[in-house]
Amino acid sequence: MPLPQLVSRTVFLRVLISVTLFGASLPGAYASRSQLVCNPRSLGFGKVVIGENVTLPVVVSNTGSSSVTVSSLTVGNAAFTVNDFTVPQTLTAGQSVQFSVSFSPATVGNASVTIDFSTSIGTLSLPAYGRGVNNWPLTASPASLNFGNVSVGGSSTLPLTINNPGTTSQTVSIGKISGTGFSVTGVTLPLILAAGQSFTFSVTFAPSSAGAFSGSILATSPSTPSLIIPLAGTGATAGLLTVTPATINFGNVTVGQSSSQGGQLTASGSSVTVSSAIMSNSMFALSGISLPVTIAAGQSVNFTVTFTPTSAGTISGTLSFLSNAVNSPTVQSLNGTASVMQYSVNLSWNPSTSQVVGYNVYRSTQSGGPYTMINPVLDPNTAYTDSTVVDGQTYYYATTAVNSQGEESGYSNLSQAVIP
Repeated sequence: MPLPQLVSRTVFLRVLISVTLFGASLPGAYASRSQLVCNPRSLGFGKVVIGENVTLPVVVSNTGSSSVTVSSLTVGNAAFTVNDFTVPQTLTAGQSVQFSVSFSPATVGNASVTIDFSTSIGTLSLPAYGRGVNNWPLTASPASLNFGNVSVGGSSTLPLTINNPGTTSQTVSIGKISGTGFSVTGVTLPLILAAGQSFTFSVTFAPSSAGAFSGSILATSPSTPSLIIPLAGTGATAGLLTVTPATINFGNVTVGQSSSQGGQLTASGSSVTVSSAIMSNSMFALSGISLPVTIAAGQSVNFTVTFTPTSAGTISGTLSFLSNAVNSPTVQSLNGTASVMQYSVNLSWNPSTSQVVGYNVYRSTQSGGPYTMINPVLDPNTAYTDSTVVDGQTYYYATTAVNSQGEESGYSNLSQAVIP
């Protein structure tokens, strides 16, 4: 029986590929490709106040290789308007045209439209959408201001921010500040706030008498409801600030060294806010206290004053504490005596084994001399004190022995002294 034979068969497949060109087809040839593109491809206007108008820019471009004619355009919603685009209009290859679309809602709610551009190669669609809303009210941050207790004759200032959370500009007037002792600074009227913009200014409470005070600030804009910011504060009887001791005496302090002493501030009658301190002499320094500080009635805070004299003599100064107390500034007196450290070099040596009547002492600022005799007369002793040294200097000493015939020996070994 003959063996079966394997026959290889080649199967040919015909694949039909359909190509759609965005443009007219030319029989027997490839079409020249033309295409219109909008940038952006859709428009989102967000929330717009009824009766207001928001406009966004659009660019339509011909990215193809042949001209395209826009014959007409259709806008199916009266809330949307196409600006600065005339039809018919032909865009050559690579050409771009800029125009804009406006959204002006007449009612509350969502609004959308598809803007259709009829062209020689088909329809180009541009979706747009937005939402009509009622007037955006102005807002304040914080919504109210409470200054708490403020000493009579003093003042307290707090920041206040007016916000425009809407999508259109607002012209704001800030007036009718009611209530005794309240005032506004840092704002020039009229205040124009762009959409989403905020502005911060200052409100001050300065009571002229004791008691509780209330008031308000009225912020208005022609297209928004009025905004009222409540104000409150209490005028408190000014407290008394006492400093102890009234005088700090540092005694005798060597120039270049330091001495510190403590002090205390006490409030009575009412709380006292110490805002700053002034030192009249730079040889005195304040530490141990962080200013400003508020001291409750009957309470105290500690501080430290340090005296570091830079020159000799009697030194004095004052430390003045500025506060909202009735006796501001509260002053502490400072004094001390600065002296210069006097150094001396004490020298001693072994007596000579020969018969001598005295010794001479020699000094130099250089090792090896030259040396200068510093004792005014022959010294019969084996010790000498040099009190004429200068701070920061190094000295080299040597001695000689003198006999009864006036003969003087050579220099002894050298001795070095370093003055601080």
